[in-house]
Amino acid sequence: MKSINPPQKKRYRSIFISDLHLGFKGCQADLLIDFLNKTDSDYLYLVGDIFDGWELKKRPYWPDSHQQVVKLILNKAANGTRVIYTPGNHDERARDFCGHQFDRIEVKHSAVHETSAGKKMLVLHGDQFDTVVKISPVLAHLGSTMYGHLLFMNRIVNGARRLFGKPYWSLAAHLKHRVKNVVSYIGRFEEAVINSTRSQQLDGVICGHIHHAEITSFGKTLYCNTGDWVESCTALIESADGQLQILRWADADERATESEEEHDKALPEAA
Repeated sequence: MKSINPPQKKRYRSIFISDLHLGFKGCQADLLIDFLNKTDSDYLYLVGDIFDGWELKKRPYWPDSHQQVVKLILNKAANGTRVIYTPGNHDERARDFCGHQFDRIEVKHSAVHETSAGKKMLVLHGDQFDTVVKISPVLAHLGSTMYGHLLFMNRIVNGARRLFGKPYWSLAAHLKHRVKNVVSYIGRFEEAVINSTRSQQLDGVICGHIHHAEITSFGKTLYCNTGDWVESCTALIESADGQLQILRWADADERATESEEEHDKALPEAA
């Protein structure tokens, strides 16, 4: 599959990232720092679970790399990027500050982003739909200590792969997508999100929460999931002409590739 490598300091109209889980050992902070250093945008959406309050409650963990991520985001806001933060369930305390602005970062329950192509996209974390889809026990475990162990194994596997010159590969994502209950949950989640978006007469939705980056169409409604920065290290980007694409920062050594297949999926929706 052909890949397109963005040059140093690539500029996009909009960048959407979620599920960084700062404060959790599984956060791929080094790759995230690399991403933030090499990209700029007019808009930066932080689509929830930026901090992992659940993990920080259990065992405080805040290395310099996590602080550096925060500094880079604050610098972007100070230098003119419009930064919008829609908290998730792991950083739900930040929802108490929705409607306020801190260091030029706007905190909102949800937002409506209009692309340069005129598409109106609902932006929110997505945990709001958990009660609709009724989370399976398997997925609940993946969000608990068991998930932490799985990501620990993921780091070991990729450490070994690097020794042999192999590219990054997510063991956690590989296992998740082969568990029937998890695959079923993802489908129900997408359906619930799309139904809500249609009821608001919007063109599409941009969310996170389930750590599964994707761009797909449900009829005339576009569904975009930003993915995460503990497994797949992905971002959703909007180009100057309004096209939405998935950027996979951990793919191979070039650190930034975009799939032609995902590009083609987004193309019709940007018309």
